[in-house]
Amino acid sequence: MRKNNVIGLLSAIALVPALAGAAETTEGHPTYAKEVSRIIQDNCQICHQPGQIGPMSFTSYEEVRPWAPLISQRVEQREMPPYQYDNDVGVQHLKNDWRLSEDDINTIVSWVKAGSPLGNPEDLPEPREYPQVGEWRLAAELGPPDHLIKSTPWDVPAAGQDMWWEPEVDSGLTETRCIKAVETLPSAAAHGSTHHANSHFLVQDESGEWVTYGRLSEYAYGKLGEKTPEGACRTAPANSKVGWSIHYYPDGNAVPDDEVTVGIWYYDEEDKFDEKTAYRQDLSLYMLDGGGDYLIPPHGKLMTQGMHSFDHPVRIDSWQPHLHLRGVAMSMEVFYPATGRRETLSQASNWNAGWNHSHTYEEGYQPLVPAGAIIILTAWFDNTADNPRNPDPDQWVGAGQRTTDEMSHAWIAVTHLDNEGYEEALAQREERDQRMVSGVEQ
Repeated sequence: MRKNNVIGLLSAIALVPALAGAAETTEGHPTYAKEVSRIIQDNCQICHQPGQIGPMSFTSYEEVRPWAPLISQRVEQREMPPYQYDNDVGVQHLKNDWRLSEDDINTIVSWVKAGSPLGNPEDLPEPREYPQVGEWRLAAELGPPDHLIKSTPWDVPAAGQDMWWEPEVDSGLTETRCIKAVETLPSAAAHGSTHHANSHFLVQDESGEWVTYGRLSEYAYGKLGEKTPEGACRTAPANSKVGWSIHYYPDGNAVPDDEVTVGIWYYDEEDKFDEKTAYRQDLSLYMLDGGGDYLIPPHGKLMTQGMHSFDHPVRIDSWQPHLHLRGVAMSMEVFYPATGRRETLSQASNWNAGWNHSHTYEEGYQPLVPAGAIIILTAWFDNTADNPRNPDPDQWVGAGQRTTDEMSHAWIAVTHLDNEGYEEALAQREERDQRMVSGVEQ
């Protein structure tokens, strides 16, 4: 996917004017030094720097200026930064939200229209350091992980078809803990060929058989990690194993003895967290694959739907759509049978398989779903030449595990509530909304 994105970027080079003659009149217009450099630094440089996945570096005016028209086009179309989540549908209060504000977009567009002036170099911000490929992204906030679990080594070839490595390893856990955050990290060497890496806990049942206990983590291109919300416990069981499902897609780089690592941060005493009173959270809703037997005809389109309900109230903490190359959009809704009302919770109308974001809702804005309500996941696919990411519109495409197959599921983190907790959360939100209406909160 990255190769295709680079080709798309380079094909737009015709949009780039020569540096010579760039306007330097700054009166009434944004400048790079004062405004644009800070937007680039906050939102772009983490990927667009030497050694990172961005196809060009944006660490200076000299590097950014040749790409200014293309940057303006991509941010105005909301293709960059890559965060496929609709701005006018569903819950808009998200953690780690990569979307640019309307003000930032307008600033970049105005800067380019003015000729992309540098401005006063004294206005430039200090350079910033970012995590490198192979470093924990959550470490900047949480410090290094408390616990590491590695897959067993696997030789990744330079060329070949999709392949899967599914080892089971000892978790190393001697006591049951509540997970505060979890992140899956592919090796720096195989970062480009690790399509996804899923992991789950295994425990022994009464007969001594190893059975699945619950989902641990999931990695795909672009994903940051998962943080457990306040008052919830995602359990890491003692004396357990971890089962891996690692999907490699060779990218021309052979990596011997490759390992994928899960990093876990635990709640501890200083967090003042009481696991006895916490609600259970899991990532178990790997769901709604449209039946798993669909076929998308050549030059055709398809929509799939799946549904799920609980016999108790739940809070949805995060939503991560997952489609492949023909997937173009996904939505998550909830249907309330008692009233017949249908509500869209989240939607991504410009899906890109190169970026798999877990959209984590802010505290107090996570969707609350009453017992018996139905969660509806809808996915749309485009197997025509109009889909720029479609490798071959002449092919029949079915559901499957390969990169060229399709998927239509979502990873959804759910906190399981009782009636008392559900009603308390509703009351807190009603009180907050009343304060906002009265102007107490801005």
